[in-house]
This record gives sequence, structure tokens and C-alpha cells, in this order.
Amino acid sequence: MGLWDKLMGEFVDVIEWTDSSSDTMVYRFERHGNEIKYGAKLTVRESQVAIFVNEGQVADVLTPGMYVLETQNLPLLSTLQHWDHGFSSPFKAEVYFFNTKQFTNLKWGTRNPVMIRDSEFGGVRIRAFGTYGMRIDDSRKFMQEIMGTDGNFTVDEISDQLRNLIVTRFSSIVASANIPVLDMAANYEQLGQFVTQKIVPEFAAYGLKLTNILVENISLPTEVEEALDKRTSMGMIGNLDKYLQYQTAQGIGEGGSNSALDMGMGFAVANKMAEVLNKPAAATPPPLPDTGWHVASGQESSGPIGMPQLQQMAQNGQLTATTLVWQAGMANWQAAGETAALRGLFAGQVTPPPIPPSAPPHSSE
Repeated sequence: MGLWDKLMGEFVDVIEWTDSSSDTMVYRFERHGNEIKYGAKLTVRESQVAIFVNEGQVADVLTPGMYVLETQNLPLLSTLQHWDHGFSSPFKAEVYFFNTKQFTNLKWGTRNPVMIRDSEFGGVRIRAFGTYGMRIDDSRKFMQEIMGTDGNFTVDEISDQLRNLIVTRFSSIVASANIPVLDMAANYEQLGQFVTQKIVPEFAAYGLKLTNILVENISLPTEVEEALDKRTSMGMIGNLDKYLQYQTAQGIGEGGSNSALDMGMGFAVANKMAEVLNKPAAATPPPLPDTGWHVASGQESSGPIGMPQLQQMAQNGQLTATTLVWQAGMANWQAAGETAALRGLFAGQVTPPPIPPSAPPHSSE
């Protein structure tokens, strides 16, 4: 190999990038000393953007197409070192290729439960997870805000930051949106679109475009899910009589008995159970009101006195069958023993007969 061929081989004349990976977002074209010669060809493919950087500053941003590095078709590159000298010697510049395709199936999820106030269940803790998609929308801003001088920037280097951003905003949005939990579970698509619209501006600040957020699952605590299952089961049972009859018939079928007698007994048991379960409780009448009695003692009366106290007075002899009593609704005072309500208090009392008059003294003749 001649000296000329050796020198020409050290200069870059074709600049391009073909990516076989699925997670590379930015690639810096590698060349020893970053030497690029005049007239080199630059190929920017679809879903790519190329940025020229000279002395730490962005010189130009190139969209898909093929470029010949000459001042006639790239006037912005005239600011590069030695360009104005017609490349009497190679100039040095860095070329970064940005992958603008959409990166999909990126995971997000809440590490800790999110507390929300639900109109039906009260305070509820929920967990959520799903996927999202994004792409580079502004390569210059992405370089300034995120990438820096990284020569091989992958999705993994920013996925944690984006996932944390989504989870934080999702938690605050859902907690303040007052969306019932059951409506969330039935409208994953609408919820994902709603959250996407709220977070798009924050991705744009990084030079990225959030294409979509998919909510795959929203889960409740185990005890809440069990309560929901029970309520759903009760709703599915419906008519208890028919349900018990169906269960009995199923049990007979599984036992292998097909006799009419067994079926009749089974239905009888089912009907009896349904009758007992559906029978309303017998109504117990309330106790009669105790209006109280007034008891006469000489020319004075005491009361109103309840029945328990009257019983005690009868046992102590303070209340006898001849004691006058009165109660609201009675026309006059009446002896307690003549009152139907109090006559039972004196059942054990024995009233002695009146003492006979004394006989006259016997005279003797």
C-alpha cells in the first residue's frame, strides 16, 4: 500500500449508521481523532436525525437524506474549523445519529399503593401497572437536557426516570380526579388517554414525545376484592328458592341417584330451607304501658305506683284487699281486692270472718 492510500484511508469519506439493536437512542459516529475530509458523504436514513457538533457547539441538524459535505449545500457548516480553507487538511467534528423511531412496550407500575377517596368504598388503596411508548421529538433539546456527550445512549439510561415521572403523575392525577374505582377498571383505555394528555408536556421538556400510556391492570387490596366477589355472587344467586332447588338437583346428580323419590326429597328439603330463610321473624308486641296506681292511706293518697311495687306492698301487708286504690280511667276509688287487675295480689291472703258478738252472761237461779 502506497503512502497516498494510507493517508486517504485515515480520512472518513462515508458517514452512516445502521442499528441492529432495539434500544439504542443515540449513537456517536466513531473515528480516530474525529477527522472528516472535504466531500465526504453523509447518509441519514428514515427514523434518523444527524447532528454535527464542532468545538462543543451544534453546527447543524440534518434530517433523512444523503449529503455531500461541501459548503455549497451545507452553508451552516462553514463555521467548522478549516472549512473556509477548502479542507487543505481534515477538519475535526463529531456526528451524532438520533434514532427517532418509537420505543414501545416500556414498563411502568406503582411500587407502593396509591391512596384515593372513592365515593362507594371510602378510602381505598390501589396498585396499577402498564406500558408506555415514546420517541425522540427534538434531538437538539434531548442532547442538551438528557444525553450530553454520551456516545451510545440507550433506553435503559432514561427508562427509570420516565417510569418514576409517570408513576408520580399517575398517582396525583388519579387521586384528584374523583374517578370511582369500578369505573377505572371498566375504562382502562380512556384512563390511559387521560393520563397521557396530562404528562405529554413534561416529556416534551426532555425533547421526547410520549405517544401513549396503556393501563393494563388496577388492583385493589385482597380484602376489598373478596368483598366485591361476595357481593357479585349474591347478585348472581337472585331468587333463593330457585338457587337452593338447583343446588339440590346438582347434588343429586353428582351422587348418581336418579330415582323420583330422591328427587322429591331433595326438592322438599330445598323448599323447607327456603321457607325458613325467607320467613319473616314473628312480631313480638310491646309490653302494655304501666300507668300506675294511687293508693289511699287514711285521707291521703300516694302514687302513681307501678305493679312491682304494689306486689311488694301486698307481701309486706301494706296493701290489703280492702285498701282503696284508683287508676286513670276509673270513676271512683275502689277496694284493691275488687279490682280485676289487682285481685291476684291477694290470692294467698286469708281474711278472717268477723268476730261474733259476745254472749250475755249466764245467770243462775
